[in-house]
Amino acid sequence: MISIEDVTVAYGGFVLLDKINFHISETDKIGLVGKNGAGKSTILKLICDLQSPTSGRVDKPRDLTVGYLPQIMEHHRGRTVLEEAMTAFESTAEMEGEIARVTRELETRTDYESDAYAALIEHLTLLNDRLEMSHTEPPEVQARRTLLGLGFLDDELGRTTETFSQGWNMRIELAKVLLRQPDVLLLDEPTNHLDIESIEWLEEYLRARRCALLLVSHDRRFLDTVTNRTVEVMLGHIHDYKVPYTKYLELRAERIQQQVAAYENQQRMIQKTEQFIQTFRYKPTKSNQVQSRIKALEKLERIEIDETENARLTVKFPPAPRSGDVVFQGIDLTVGYPQKVVFRHADVEIKRGEKVALIGRNGEGKTTLMRVIAGELSPISGEARLGHNVQLGYYAQNQEDILDKNETVFSTLDRIAVGDIRSRLRDLLAQFLFRGEDIDKRVSVLSGGERARLGMAKLMLQSHNLLALDEPTNHMDIKSKDILKQALKAYDGTLIVVSHDRDFLEGLVDKMYEFRDGQIREHLGTVSEFLAKRKLETLQELERKLASAAPKKELSATKSAAYVEWKQESRMDRKKRNRISYLESEIGKQEARMTEIEAVLSAPTEKDDIMELTREYLECKRDLDAKTEEWGSLID
Repeated sequence: MISIEDVTVAYGGFVLLDKINFHISETDKIGLVGKNGAGKSTILKLICDLQSPTSGRVDKPRDLTVGYLPQIMEHHRGRTVLEEAMTAFESTAEMEGEIARVTRELETRTDYESDAYAALIEHLTLLNDRLEMSHTEPPEVQARRTLLGLGFLDDELGRTTETFSQGWNMRIELAKVLLRQPDVLLLDEPTNHLDIESIEWLEEYLRARRCALLLVSHDRRFLDTVTNRTVEVMLGHIHDYKVPYTKYLELRAERIQQQVAAYENQQRMIQKTEQFIQTFRYKPTKSNQVQSRIKALEKLERIEIDETENARLTVKFPPAPRSGDVVFQGIDLTVGYPQKVVFRHADVEIKRGEKVALIGRNGEGKTTLMRVIAGELSPISGEARLGHNVQLGYYAQNQEDILDKNETVFSTLDRIAVGDIRSRLRDLLAQFLFRGEDIDKRVSVLSGGERARLGMAKLMLQSHNLLALDEPTNHMDIKSKDILKQALKAYDGTLIVVSHDRDFLEGLVDKMYEFRDGQIREHLGTVSEFLAKRKLETLQELERKLASAAPKKELSATKSAAYVEWKQESRMDRKKRNRISYLESEIGKQEARMTEIEAVLSAPTEKDDIMELTREYLECKRDLDAKTEEWGSLID
């Protein structure tokens, strides 16, 4: 369907893409992967004719329709959300006009056996098929379903687009691309501004949609769920794998391993041959053998190992000083701004050592609560307080506004570093891939990913026992996200993180606060368990909405008060059960870790740090005693 043939893209002396070749068929769902700046977005622009190659060509059928969602786009103003989404159906009227034109032309032509007549028939059939597909249900029904799936509420569809943030306007543009039902979808980081539930909806849509897909994403689970092929862009070249992302990683590692083994074997053979030639070059009795081996070396096809980008983020957070048992507590919190209350009557308690995720729709208050925790915003009512000896490290989402654009990378850290760390700033920056001349770059010229890494490097300048990270993986590639995740899993302090990346959160957090409809709800367990439960709740909500159409009898005041009291008691019982379950899980983990440490201490080796293991053992013992005491008080 689409052929990319010997395409080169060069800027001056820099070659971004070097004679790349691959083909996209009607059923391909391709994940386009590689580090930031490798050329993934450029490939999308080449396909939809927004950029021309330096050499080579991109071939595609004349009638092919392409839907393209760029990372950065202009948003239209002056229409409601629904009206803007409905503009996607303007092409339907164009199709109807084209069908009428082709039909008239066929009626007047008499060259029934010609190729041109056959081409018109084929064109008309294709147009009718597309029109029939778009008429499966009324356009407004399709638009509403898509917008609701992408996270809009029904009462938001009548608001004008300019009253929404850039992220929400991106969802409108995504809805328009999907509603046009093109033959090929080109999506550049479509999940950047979606919450977890909207990402799941988009996954199901793309899996069911019969079209070709070329997807750029740093969301590993999204790639695994949606794609059936992975094209890697690296150092100007591509490597094509007919498998999803995780399987591609395995095959890629095998390919490199096989290349290395074959290269080493060949090098040994070449070395032995060259030694033979040098030893017997001047012996007449061996001249035929020497000449034969010289010719064999000249004809030998040398094995090369594919170049790889070895620069990797390396992160290890400093040890966390001990804090009080309760790190943050919010009691009956009502929080918001002069123009809007974001959430009401929320109770939030985060204990030492917990790793907690804040999840929910954009605009429901996750960043707002982060600002309360960081002391940047005071609640309208209720109480919010940090615990004893809490040392907070806060990573805000808007790093571009927080970092001074006039500073260099090095001076950004040098201005705030104190003590011995000042002598190790270059080493710290190297951990975050700022090396050589990179450290002298102005913040104003850094990419989004570079600014994110610099903001994270600032957190490393001091020891914190509470990390509050608001969308820390935005702009990070998959490898960098994996390394950050492992560093946070090893971090011995308390973590609060806002993220929509399910793969990043899975295995990292075991407690979540869901922000929904102006309320905050606590969930214990994994992200997968939460999502499975939310799917069931969504179905139950739909049933309740249908049932609400039936007339209801009003409760008496006495019964109403009793009902409210019963609901409050049920909520308290549920929270108590959840807490007991969580404590039992944590007690089991602590006991297992203490058993492991005891086994090492009973027969230590030279590599074992006995002091560090003893410190960790005592820390586990204190936490175990505290959690066991709390567990005992709850089950009494």
